[in-house]
Amino acid sequence: MAHLHTPAQHAVPFSRPATPGHVAQHLGFYGLGAMGYFMARNLAKTRSTHAAAGPLLVYNRSVGKCEQLQKELGTDKVQIAKSPEELVQECDIIFTSLASDAVVKSVYEQFAAALKAKPPTKNKILVEMSTIYPSLAGELDTLLSEIPHTHLVTGPVFGPPAAADAGTLICILAGEYRAKKEVAHILVPGVGRKVMDLGGNLEKAPIFKLIGNSMILGSLEILSEALTLSEKTGIGSGTTYELIKELLPAPAFINYGSKMVTDSFDGLKGFAIDGGLKDANHVRRLVTEYNAPMPAVDAAHGHLLTARAIHQEQTKRGEQAFDVLDWSAMVAGTRVAAGMDAFSNSQPAKVVKEG
Repeated sequence: MAHLHTPAQHAVPFSRPATPGHVAQHLGFYGLGAMGYFMARNLAKTRSTHAAAGPLLVYNRSVGKCEQLQKELGTDKVQIAKSPEELVQECDIIFTSLASDAVVKSVYEQFAAALKAKPPTKNKILVEMSTIYPSLAGELDTLLSEIPHTHLVTGPVFGPPAAADAGTLICILAGEYRAKKEVAHILVPGVGRKVMDLGGNLEKAPIFKLIGNSMILGSLEILSEALTLSEKTGIGSGTTYELIKELLPAPAFINYGSKMVTDSFDGLKGFAIDGGLKDANHVRRLVTEYNAPMPAVDAAHGHLLTARAIHQEQTKRGEQAFDVLDWSAMVAGTRVAAGMDAFSNSQPAKVVKEG
């Protein structure tokens, strides 16, 4: 008789981890930013399906986000660590979702010091989910290599905060096989809808993440140029957006196209422009290292800088519409180059649309 598989099983490229006797993992999460908050929340909500031991232990540099999560789910699902050292010593599997390479390195140095001071006596898995430059993964591995029973998995994710909220991210894993098995079955279902395995080389998952983000950056550039031209010719960006939905109904085109057409550039509800610039810089460094030019990313990088520069000047004058810009605001670069207002699509078209 054929075995029936759920969609979640098909989405995980590993068999379930062997469980001789009762195995319960104590889970921890560091970093409750725009993505991390939702991922941690979904882990805490679905922990009972993963043989998790007790509540999810969380830590964030500003404790307010931890308190918010605990209030949302209750103390039976979320507990707050007093320090990174407590988090890494108390938990069996620790997920980190952090803002920059410098922060990631600093946090893992704290982890390593704590684990060297109190070496673990059973398996411990650290899952680094941030968007980092690939060579940093090797540095983290070296940092942790002398600590017994400790494994590093690189695990970046694809999807905006809305996908993190819905638990439909695509999770990328690289590292030691058995560790990946444990992590994959914790992430799906709940945090993600699919896991992709990039093998044992820890640098491969961060490389793949940057390749994916290069495609998103290129999509943003194409949208920016086409929607700006639509306004200049009198077609109107709204009309072109209707065509996008019919001709190119990809999530990136639909979601970011909508933001550009409606001037919805609130980075607190999306992906902040500083994060976009960090990713663009990582991609440009990667293509330089591998001699694989990406002109679209170069153009996107320039337009991100233009948008940020204009926003900073507006902020100095107290004229900014948003405290933090979404990276879709890079359309400001093509608009300004075309003589239009940076963050407003309401400027009259140069050509009158025929009736």
